[in-house]
Amino acid sequence: MKFATFADRAGTIDAEPADLEIVAHVRELLADAGDEIEIVARFAQGRVFPAWDSTTLDIGPSACYEAIARAAGTNVSSNDVEERLAEVGEIGDVAARYDFGGQQGLGAFTGGGTDDSGAGGGTGGNGTGGDLTVREVAETLADLAAAEGSGSHDRKVDLLFGLFNRCSSEEARYLARLVLSEMRIGVGEGTVRDAIAAAFDVPKERVERALQVSNDYGRVARIARDEGVDGLDAMELDVGRPVQAMLAQAGTVTDALEEWETAGVEWKYDGARVQLHYDPGDGETRVFSRNMEDVTDALPEVVEFADERLESPVILDGEVVAIDEDGSPLPFQEVLKRFRRKHDVAKAREDVSVRPVFFDCLHAGGEDLLEEPLTTRHDRLRSVLVDAVDETGSDAAAIDDEDIEGLSLLWRTDDPDEIESIDADALEAGHEGIMLKNPESTYSPGRRGKHWRKRKPDVETLDCVVTGAEWGEGRRATFLGTFELSVRAGEDLETVGKVATGITDEKLEELTDLLEPHIEAEEGQEVDLEPAVVFEVGYEEIQSSPTYSSGYALRFPRFQAVRPDKEPANADSIERLERLQGQ
Repeated sequence: MKFATFADRAGTIDAEPADLEIVAHVRELLADAGDEIEIVARFAQGRVFPAWDSTTLDIGPSACYEAIARAAGTNVSSNDVEERLAEVGEIGDVAARYDFGGQQGLGAFTGGGTDDSGAGGGTGGNGTGGDLTVREVAETLADLAAAEGSGSHDRKVDLLFGLFNRCSSEEARYLARLVLSEMRIGVGEGTVRDAIAAAFDVPKERVERALQVSNDYGRVARIARDEGVDGLDAMELDVGRPVQAMLAQAGTVTDALEEWETAGVEWKYDGARVQLHYDPGDGETRVFSRNMEDVTDALPEVVEFADERLESPVILDGEVVAIDEDGSPLPFQEVLKRFRRKHDVAKAREDVSVRPVFFDCLHAGGEDLLEEPLTTRHDRLRSVLVDAVDETGSDAAAIDDEDIEGLSLLWRTDDPDEIESIDADALEAGHEGIMLKNPESTYSPGRRGKHWRKRKPDVETLDCVVTGAEWGEGRRATFLGTFELSVRAGEDLETVGKVATGITDEKLEELTDLLEPHIEAEEGQEVDLEPAVVFEVGYEEIQSSPTYSSGYALRFPRFQAVRPDKEPANADSIERLERLQGQ
């Protein structure tokens, strides 16, 4: 396909406001793409490389402006291009206002497509273009991306200049947008998916599945055209080629249990998402970030983990967590220091250690698992990690999950109190809280659906008076722990619940020092407190309850902060509690 044809079709799509008509235009574009269908499917989305490929052109706007200026003539500078951009506001419109095609020099002979005389195949100074193909653009941009080291900047500008020098105004418009990832013609992933289904008469859901396992819109378009449904159904995950990560939305424990009855509960780590691809057959271990960037070199600990503990080809989903010398988790910012490190990784490793924790298995031993339920996938995850522990040949089922390095624990429960306890343990261990997952859910790459939920942040808080507490146990025996909460009811205080979640050992020590002077009576572990301190407490829901004297109970209360600015007389009232409960 001529690049001029692509540019003309892109202009038509760009001018179309209706989504259905855009799909129709893309359908026609794919149907007419011929041998360049894979490239055309990517270019329409503004991509030069497949979605799974982290290769970038690595060319900044200034280099693009320089190439446009050189192709536009000796009287045009990159500053002129930048000034015009400030007036026009869009690089494609800027490029389309210049006449290209007449510039000579070494750069004019780059970009491929030379004729027998080596004249670069251009049309000469009229800027009409027309001979440049989609494939030549793709191949030249691939050469541009591969340029590195000394002189790479000049090499990139020369290659890009060679392309602009062969462009008409409309070709230049969409070449400039493509190079700077600013295509913006209204074609997203869903548009291409629907266009593939319509163009080649295959069910949309089969296209969707093929895209999930391949993450390559061009390849799926070609296979849909050439092989139909059978070809799409035969597509599988490929160890070494990343897929998009399944994502979670916010949600509450109450909603999760109402919808699923039983919830899968995992700790939510304050780390960075990784996807591990391991294949002992070719000795290849690759690690990808959530954005499918290859971060293998930056995370040698993950590679070592795989090489030491895995035996068969797998694709695992998980996180890397920064840890201190004692193995306790460090903040997310510490993990980022490792992800961003491209040089002197050994030194970075000394400064910040990381460990992987895996919670899902997408592929194991030649079998794709995306369509399997979460519980099955977690069982397979356990089986691929357990061999590293089971060196004695004993029954693998007898090994405690806590002893399997790299395995994220999965609890299955319908008990909200157990979920609350798991959440408290996660916070105590220094993690973010919990994830809630539908045990029957399949793995949907790139989807942010209702089957995975980050426990919803507290949407409302109450300022409650602390009227009682309990001494802790074990290492917390010297600290006041579970705190009784009350709200104002006229001149009196009425209980509304107890809070013990969201409080670290350090905070417990502070709270004990704050409250101990206000102890009025003790009986066993229980303590009555003078109403003197106000807590800000978050919660998920207010329920009617005979357990507490107010007639209400806070469901899943969580400590937020002490309110030193508030006296008990200014704490929240039972009237506010009733209003919130009725919302």
